[in-house]
Amino acid sequence: SLRIESRLADKLAAVAAFARVNTIDREVIASPHATVGIVTCGKAHLDLMEVIRRLQITPEMLGAAGVRLYKVGLSFPIEQTRMRAFAQGLREILVIEEKGAIVETQLRELFYNAPADARPVLVGKLDATGAPLVSALGELRPSRLIDLVAHWLAAHLSHDRANNTVLGDHLQHVRDFTSPELLANEADSVKRVPYFCAGCPHNTSTKVPEGSTARAGIGCHFMANWMDRSTAGLIQMGGEGVDWISHAMFTKTPHVFQNLGDGTYYHSGYLAIRQAVAAKATITYKILYNDAVAMTGGQPVDGVISVDRIARQVESEGVTQVVVVSDDIDQYDGIRNLFPAGTEFHDRTELDAVQRRLREIGGVTVLIYEQTCAAEKRRRRKKGELVEPKKRLLINEAVCEGCGDCTVQSNCVAVLPTETAMGRKRKIDQTACNKDYSCEKGFCPSFVGVTGGKLRKKSGALSAGKAAFLARVGELPLPEPHVWDGPWDLLVTGVGGTGVVTVGAVIAMAAHLEAKSASVLDFMGFAQKGGSVLSFVRLADVPERLNQVRIDTQQADAVLACDMVVAASPEALQTVRHGRTRIVTNVHEIPVAESLKNPDANLKTDLLLAKMRFAAGDDLVETFDAQSLAEEFLGDTITANILAMGFAWQRGLIPVGLPAMQRAIQLNGVAVESNLLSFALGRLAAGNPAALREEAAAKTANDDTLDGLIARGIAHLTSYQNAAWAQRFEASVRRAQHAEQACAGSDATLPLTRAVARSLMKLMSYKDEYEVARLYTDGSFQRQLADQFEGALKLEFHMAPPLLARPKNGQPPKKIALGAWLLPLLKLLAKGKALRGGVFDLFGHTEERRMERGLVTQFECRVDELLANLTTDRLPSAVQIAALPMSMRGYGHVRHANVALARAREAELLHRFMPDRYPKPMTSPTAGQFRGIAVVSR
Repeated sequence: SLRIESRLADKLAAVAAFARVNTIDREVIASPHATVGIVTCGKAHLDLMEVIRRLQITPEMLGAAGVRLYKVGLSFPIEQTRMRAFAQGLREILVIEEKGAIVETQLRELFYNAPADARPVLVGKLDATGAPLVSALGELRPSRLIDLVAHWLAAHLSHDRANNTVLGDHLQHVRDFTSPELLANEADSVKRVPYFCAGCPHNTSTKVPEGSTARAGIGCHFMANWMDRSTAGLIQMGGEGVDWISHAMFTKTPHVFQNLGDGTYYHSGYLAIRQAVAAKATITYKILYNDAVAMTGGQPVDGVISVDRIARQVESEGVTQVVVVSDDIDQYDGIRNLFPAGTEFHDRTELDAVQRRLREIGGVTVLIYEQTCAAEKRRRRKKGELVEPKKRLLINEAVCEGCGDCTVQSNCVAVLPTETAMGRKRKIDQTACNKDYSCEKGFCPSFVGVTGGKLRKKSGALSAGKAAFLARVGELPLPEPHVWDGPWDLLVTGVGGTGVVTVGAVIAMAAHLEAKSASVLDFMGFAQKGGSVLSFVRLADVPERLNQVRIDTQQADAVLACDMVVAASPEALQTVRHGRTRIVTNVHEIPVAESLKNPDANLKTDLLLAKMRFAAGDDLVETFDAQSLAEEFLGDTITANILAMGFAWQRGLIPVGLPAMQRAIQLNGVAVESNLLSFALGRLAAGNPAALREEAAAKTANDDTLDGLIARGIAHLTSYQNAAWAQRFEASVRRAQHAEQACAGSDATLPLTRAVARSLMKLMSYKDEYEVARLYTDGSFQRQLADQFEGALKLEFHMAPPLLARPKNGQPPKKIALGAWLLPLLKLLAKGKALRGGVFDLFGHTEERRMERGLVTQFECRVDELLANLTTDRLPSAVQIAALPMSMRGYGHVRHANVALARAREAELLHRFMPDRYPKPMTSPTAGQFRGIAVVSR
């Protein structure tokens, strides 16, 4: 120990000797007659320089006022010779450094025994009275320093009248750094939470059986913490399971699952398994083998690792049972001899049953879940290292009920909500889909497998008139030249994985091409999984104007909101100053993670915009729809963020010249022509929107009126059944219209009538076997297919026909794949709609069909009751009751569960509507209580 201390002392002495000759410290402000000084270190120096700039005080002014500034380059050990020279004649030194008092402590030791006239007062983490001053917690920013620096300067310089000019009215700028007041409304609940990638193995691997819980760890699988996966906790890498062992003896819970990534396992996680075996714990380690260090970019694991090696290693540690689960379990057929004796192999469809059995086994068990990382699969397919699966899945939007069961089964962000004339449905984002196929497990006949051919490249409105379009763009006036009187702070907000970081990189490169200074700071977190991205882009004409890289409180000059959910977050809005910051925001609704769990999730666009307008001012917020413009004019939405950048540039929010911006896009080297065209389209949308309207194809007539809604219902129900069936619909809706007009007046928007029309149209066109067959053969599906694919296509229908797929052991029937030979049979079956509801209706005698027919009659009676007791005060409750059938979505057990939930909700609303007639119901059930339960019609 003494030898080690001696060697350390020798090394420190050598470093100190070197620093005396080759210093990296710097005296930034030298003042011969100074009385106070400031010492900074590292990033805190740039924060201080920004504070001085924001106070509108120059270094020359501070030097003239008797303030010295010293930047420490070597923080340990500090160079003492120059520090003593700096402190000569100073009565007080303020030390500003991040976190702990490393420099400050050394200064105290340096001056502790110095003579009184050479011993300045040292303040830093504490002031001269012992009160907290420069915080050691969190990140130092100019906004967290400006108040204390301004008052420290004022306290030391204001006693000298000659120095009053140093601060003057500069203290007023302190308020510009204070946190602004933000508007609170219902949109506070809308969050952009990061999520698993489309097709991610963890969508399946992190599931646990009902009644079990799992512990989280380091890796992408940690995101299961904020999903409905009964997963919680956080432990350091290599400590997986340690916390469970610590408290297992104090709980009645006999067993837990512990998620453990393969990279973490190789790094140190196997030691956690060793300690669990030694502690005789009852725990199942789920080793998630995805063949990449996915969370940090898909790097390979540092070493040789494989499923069989892991199995042998954990078996040698003494685990009780090893099980391998995979999405391609057949790959192990010829190599099972490489695994320990007794190792079991199962397909991923058996995961639930396997886990139920493992949790009953005492001791430590290991489940190795093998499935390659979805993002890594995409990379390898692009490189030709992995075979591209030939099949794609397509959702027939007409058949889809929008229930979201496909998302429940897959947890996949590539299954998106889509608004249609018949309500919200689901679609597969083919550009994001990684072909995991788990979404087709949703209990719904709308899924179709498509092989052969390829995705159709859509042509936008510009495909035939690109030259005329570019000529129009060339006529646009250029933004006024920017006057540089300080840095330009641009905040870009967006969604991870959509190219937001590219926007900041392109702008910074364009600034570099014009010999300007630029810095970009990207806050992404788990944003590669679709979370929020904040890109802080700071530009200046000279380097001296740029200090810290973060845009601080109320300091943004402009906000380019590629996503309004992130732009309306407190992290973004705290950079906005009312009356100064300009915001251009894309109002396209990009689904959030909540959309996966809640089919009716609402982004509350108007309320998000209200937050931005409150923060900046109504006249400083401008909106556009980047995705809609890109899809309409370019054919897809891939370059929507570049379009948004073009919009912001034309509005003068990016102070860089046009040639530099275009050259930067070229240097980016990705889809150059498309990005240049998209940038030009954004410019035209900002500079001459009338020209875009001329370029666009003529829009269809607006049928959002009540008469249009009724007409659509009549046409739909006539095709569904017959004219008499449609007349029954119209008669009910007209009764509601007359009653509501009598109650609310003829000028009212008639929300109750609209709700009755939508709900009754849905109930009267319930999707039985005849209707599903009609929707596959009436031409709409063929048009949807041709719109997305081209070439010789082979179809595969994923359905659960009642005669072929039956429930087993209380479980819902499993879907089967049926070939294209089904289409002629569906065409024949569609003609059977004439039998619907009659004695010869082969499918109409089931419990589900009887319930659906009963729902129509029940709803008509309920509407009559609402109309008979309608008052102005009761109208809002009546609208909610009338809209409930829209939530009765799905097929089979899913529909039964949703009907039960709707009835429970109806009981609550009826009590509000007429409390004297309807008693207050018991506690409302949740969706989980009804999952898989058949509820008969009342």
